[in-house]
Amino acid sequence: MLGPERRNRDEELHVQTVIIMPIDAKHDDLQSLRIDRAPRGDSGGTGETPAWARRYIIIGIAVVCLLSVSALAYRLLSADVPEVEVARAAAQASDTGDIVLSATGYIVAHHTINVNSKVTGRLAWIGVEKGDKVKEGQVLVRLEDQEFRASEEQAQGALDNARAYLDELEHGSRPEEIQEAQHNLDEARATLVNDKLTLDRTKELAGAGVVSRQALDDATAKFDSDQQRVNSLDKAFQLMKIGPRQEEIARARGALSQAQGQLDYAKSQLDATVIRAPVTGTILDRTAEKGELITAQFASAAAGGPQGSVVSLADLNDLQVELDIAQADFARLGPKQKGVVTVDAYPDRKYNGEIAQISPEANRQKATVQVKVQVLNPDEYLRPEMNATVKFLANEQKTTTTQPAGAVVPTGAVRDYEGKKVVFVAFDGKAHMRGVHVVSQRSDGFLVDGLVGGENVVTNGPQTLKDGDKIKIKGQS
Repeated sequence: MLGPERRNRDEELHVQTVIIMPIDAKHDDLQSLRIDRAPRGDSGGTGETPAWARRYIIIGIAVVCLLSVSALAYRLLSADVPEVEVARAAAQASDTGDIVLSATGYIVAHHTINVNSKVTGRLAWIGVEKGDKVKEGQVLVRLEDQEFRASEEQAQGALDNARAYLDELEHGSRPEEIQEAQHNLDEARATLVNDKLTLDRTKELAGAGVVSRQALDDATAKFDSDQQRVNSLDKAFQLMKIGPRQEEIARARGALSQAQGQLDYAKSQLDATVIRAPVTGTILDRTAEKGELITAQFASAAAGGPQGSVVSLADLNDLQVELDIAQADFARLGPKQKGVVTVDAYPDRKYNGEIAQISPEANRQKATVQVKVQVLNPDEYLRPEMNATVKFLANEQKTTTTQPAGAVVPTGAVRDYEGKKVVFVAFDGKAHMRGVHVVSQRSDGFLVDGLVGGENVVTNGPQTLKDGDKIKIKGQS
């Protein structure tokens, strides 16, 4: 029998043999699948790289190195190239020789009306919206009017009372009243006659001692009293026939006028609760809503406070352009000077204009003078607060156009060079000097000839810039 060590060694050798045999078999299979890298053609199967391939590799490496060196040189050299700012020259037609000044401003309504209320009340109804067209006299707003109607009725009653009293005085006493006064006077006279007889008898009896002295005094007093009553009724009868005094009639007439004034005021207050359009125009803004308090005395900026204005409107057929003209350019303009108006929103539409108003004083802070140009042929395209440009024309139009076509460039683009005006045009990475002639000054620059428009002109660059110098445009890599 084999010992334990010998048996273990035999088992290990058996295992190794089993493992090695499959690996060798797989190795043989992989050898059969190996790619044949033997070169074809002139290599003759030696495995060396052919000459033509080596040439292409060398050329490629040389090109890469050359490009790297060029890029490095460009970066090193471009650090000395100045950076400039450019702007595009605006082409100008050849018929602009008659333009003496171009200015920009805003379209404004000639008259803008803020419609307020004459009375304080709560808004009951509003019948317009922003942008609505209204006619003069059209009802825009109604306020609550109950208390105003009550005041009018009260004033009407006072007027009727005053008028009736005046009519009574002016017509005098009625015939029936005069007849009644006559009857009262006749009755008093008859009573006085009877009193006279009684007094005479009493005197005779008192003299005879038949009646007492007191009876005589009573008869005398009654006679005197009735005598006064007759005199009073006689005066009243005369006044009844004459009628009232003129002074009393005049006072009644004054009271009637006062009552009429109170009624007219009450009616005006009632009428003021209906707010109408003062002119024909377009609603620009609506500042109040139903239920809000409208005041004629004070307005509040707090939320829910009384509003001072209801709507604002303007006649959009009466428009102007408001301009601020620099004092240096103001001498170019005169009263009633004509111009052509354009707006940024519709640059292809042109409108005729004429200076309608020149401010009598200048603006010290802005060094400008305000000028308003009336738009002579406005249409529905124009809106207040639009940006507008006015090109003012010379007073004498030229019969033939000799002004060559030019372009408008910013003021900073024009330079002085050896006694002449020049601009630098940026093209193909270089600055090219162009001689120009300044035709006229504009608010946005100069009108020059020598350019056709569309060129990129240098507006901000070194003063030492020369023709042909390389440049970099700011913002471009």
